[in-house]
Amino acid sequence: MNEPLPPVSLLRSRVESLLLVSDEPILTEELARVLSSEDEVVSDEDVRGVLIEIADELDMRNSGFELRELHDAWRLYTRRTNSDIVEAKLLDGTQQKLSRAALETLAVIAYRQPCTRAQVAAVRGVNCDGVIRTLTLRGLIAETGESSGAHLYSTTDLFLEQLGMDSLEDLPELAPLLPEVDDIDD
Repeated sequence: MNEPLPPVSLLRSRVESLLLVSDEPILTEELARVLSSEDEVVSDEDVRGVLIEIADELDMRNSGFELRELHDAWRLYTRRTNSDIVEAKLLDGTQQKLSRAALETLAVIAYRQPCTRAQVAAVRGVNCDGVIRTLTLRGLIAETGESSGAHLYSTTDLFLEQLGMDSLEDLPELAPLLPEVDDIDD
């Protein structure tokens, strides 16, 4: 008969709970701040130690979850080796592919961000208002400021996540084929 697993510390239990309910990566210092109270201050180092412990244990056990860190922000993910079955379950007949127009618009924004609708339309040669609305609703792009009264759009972390990238620097070299945003008249 298997021996019962040892109980985890209260700090670890709380960190696990916060990771589970976080819908985006959470900084070590943010976890420490949330976990601290008037009676007890939890240090960034203590939290980081617990996060590393959790990540190592999940990896050692080959769990269905993995805890990943990027720029001191942590998030639970499904294990990469399980991606095919996870994708099959999530898509299960409901997959909605992006249209060619949406892919083109997304590519222009990804390579030339931040940029305005007019700048995207100038590259594509057609109006892209509806496509930009769709990409925004799907969470792949977001408004990230204004330029001369026009909204600026950039890709989101979800965009990178969907492509399995850590940063925009992972995009293949294509930008030299596109005109500079500054050269496009609004």
